Amino acid sequence: MVLGTGADFVTPPPARPRPEQFTREELAVDPVDAVPLVLGSVLRSETPQGPVSVRVVEVEAYRGADDPASHCYRGRTRRNQVMFGPAGHLYVYFVYGMHFCANIVCLTDGIPGALLVRGGEVVEGVELARSRRPASRRDTDLASGPARLTTALGLTASHDGTDLTDPGSPVRLLRGDTVAPDQVRRGPRVGVATAMEVPWRFWEAGSPAVSPYRRGGRRRVIAAPPPTRD
Repeated sequence: MVLGTGADFVTPPPARPRPEQFTREELAVDPVDAVPLVLGSVLRSETPQGPVSVRVVEVEAYRGADDPASHCYRGRTRRNQVMFGPAGHLYVYFVYGMHFCANIVCLTDGIPGALLVRGGEVVEGVELARSRRPASRRDTDLASGPARLTTALGLTASHDGTDLTDPGSPVRLLRGDTVAPDQVRRGPRVGVATAMEVPWRFWEAGSPAVSPYRRGGRRRVIAAPPPTRD
C-alpha cells in the first residue's frame, strides 16, 4: 500500500496481458455472431514436423435443423457429432474422397453450429507449409481454400474433436489482428447444392488468400450476387 497525502491509495496490480487463446464461452454463440471473433484469428497446428499458423481471412457459417446446407440438417450422425458441441472444438470431415475440411464449432452443447475455415494466410511455418503444398505457385495460395488450408496445417481425420481452447492442444485458436467491420465482406456460400442464396460466407477485403468464388449446384443465385475478391 502506498501512503498518499491525506488518503491511502492502493497500488494498482500490474496490467495483465491480453489472453492469447479464445475461451469456450466466447465461441458458444451463433456462427454468424462468431465471425468478428474468428476473422483475423490465428489457427495454429503443432505436429512432429513443426508448427504452422494460419491467419484466418475467410469463413463460412452453418447451423443445424434450420440450415439445409448443413451436415446437421437431418440430425446427429457419427460423422457430424462433434458439430453438436460443446463449442470450441474442431470438426474435421473428409470430402470428395480426397480432401479434409476444418470447422470451428460454435453455439452450445446439443445445438449444432460451426464456421468452416475457408482461407487463411500462413504466418508461421511457411517452409513446412510449402513442403505440404508443393503445387502452390505463391505463398498466398498455400491456405487459400478449405482443402489447401487443412493440408498446410497438417490436419487430418485424427484431429476431429480437438479442443481448440485447451492450452495443451495440438491445434489451438489464438487471437490475432481484428478485422475492422468495414473490411468484412459477405456473400453466398460456395459449392453447396442448396441454400446457395444465404450470404453466410465472410472474408477480409483485400486479402490475396481469399479463395475464388465457385457457385454450387444448378440453381441461380437470386438473393445475393457472387462476390468478387476485393
